[in-house]
Amino acid sequence: MALNEKQILEKVNSRFVVSLAYAYETKDALCLVLTLMNGGDLKFHIYHMGEAGFDEERAVFYAAEICCGLQDLHRERIVYRSERGGGGHIRISDLGLAVHVPEGETIKGRVGTVGYMAPEVVENERYTFSPDWWALGCLMYEMIEGQSPFQQRKKKIKREEVERLVREVEEEYSSKFSEDAKDICKQLLAKDPSKRLGCLGGGASEVKGHAIFKSMNFKRLEAGMLQAPFVPDPQAIYCKDVLDIEQFSTVKGVEIEEKDESFYNKVSTGCVSIPWQNEMIESECFVELNVFDQDGAVPPDLDWRGQPSSPPKQGLLQRLFGRADCCGNCSDSDEEPTRL
Repeated sequence: MALNEKQILEKVNSRFVVSLAYAYETKDALCLVLTLMNGGDLKFHIYHMGEAGFDEERAVFYAAEICCGLQDLHRERIVYRSERGGGGHIRISDLGLAVHVPEGETIKGRVGTVGYMAPEVVENERYTFSPDWWALGCLMYEMIEGQSPFQQRKKKIKREEVERLVREVEEEYSSKFSEDAKDICKQLLAKDPSKRLGCLGGGASEVKGHAIFKSMNFKRLEAGMLQAPFVPDPQAIYCKDVLDIEQFSTVKGVEIEEKDESFYNKVSTGCVSIPWQNEMIESECFVELNVFDQDGAVPPDLDWRGQPSSPPKQGLLQRLFGRADCCGNCSDSDEEPTRL
């Protein structure tokens, strides 16, 4: 999964998908350095920042960004097959379950998040990108309602029952949904993928064209020119327990064998990906790093041009032995060299 995620992230250049900075290895771990999302996971904001769920305007903004991210993934023929996001501006992350779909082909596999897997995935049928639009429908429903369409939070339901609900039962809509919100969720959650919004031949453009996005300027959104409805506090930690981060990110008990060496060689490239370089340029962080003085000039102590170089400070042994070398090599000295 780690190698799969790295290879996918190297292909995708999207404002709405996390970027890979570089990959490296330690003695017992494979490490992917990704975009820092200090706003936390989207689920945390849905359930732990006041009353469960968002107002519709905020939910629509996040759905629009996820739609753009899925469009960028599908352009590279990558199906995501899950659902994730971060606070502030949304970015799709955790692409370990994502997979490349060759042109003209379909795939199959019962993978994804329970309750978010589309009926065709549950039935182990073949598919291309349809599960991603189903997952977007589930997420839109959850952002507005404050609970998943096919399972209740903190209520234990067997996986088999959740899958039965996904296959057979229509979701219910409360007064929290406007007519447009209800309509797009119904279309995204169509049991038959051939009748699902996003799967009718137009892909993401079908979803973007829905009435709920009538006030959304997608060109400005894709250019990063729209203000997010929520701006994270850089001093806050948006998770219930900071230990959750390590437990979620680390797989323990993995033993490395000799045959894993070739795998390591593929993961640990050390290269800085093009998407990450572009992100650093767009963020203009180097503009800030390269300005040292009020007028933009380099201060004298950092300006090496025209400055006399001072000899480095010597340690005790250097001073003692240095003196001996000097005295021994000075031909005009009448003194005997110092011996230690």
